[in-house]
Amino acid sequence: MQNVFYSESEQETAEIAKRLSAITKKGDIWALRGTLGMGKSVFARAFIQQLTNAKEVPSPTFTLVQMYVAPEFDIYHYDLYRLKRADEIFELGVEEAFYSGVSLVEWPEKMGTLTPRNMWVVDITAAENRRIIRISSDDSSKMERLKNAG
Repeated sequence: MQNVFYSESEQETAEIAKRLSAITKKGDIWALRGTLGMGKSVFARAFIQQLTNAKEVPSPTFTLVQMYVAPEFDIYHYDLYRLKRADEIFELGVEEAFYSGVSLVEWPEKMGTLTPRNMWVVDITAAENRRIIRISSDDSSKMERLKNAG
């Protein structure tokens, strides 16, 4: 099951992310997939800013993880691009984050066989002058929530 959104600008990608942030719940993991420059960080930044008072949301490219406080849960933004081995994710505190907060994970494929089940998958691809953003999950209750995101 999936929903498809189309974006012709960074602003439109940000608006999609803001709408999706409205349906997130504690324990949700958002796997942001796409090649370099597709808009994963734009998506994450807008999602986080919609739920927090964060003015600046830097990409965690070098720190690998940034944490933000939202009213109902903490938000963890991971950029796993620089991981050498999948088991390095445990050094980043993913166990607590995945169960007690909301996580946005760029480059989730770096987790290999340690990738959690039941994630939201956000696939961002390019087509001509726009981005195609496919949101999917194997969880029917998540897909039901997605209907409320428009």
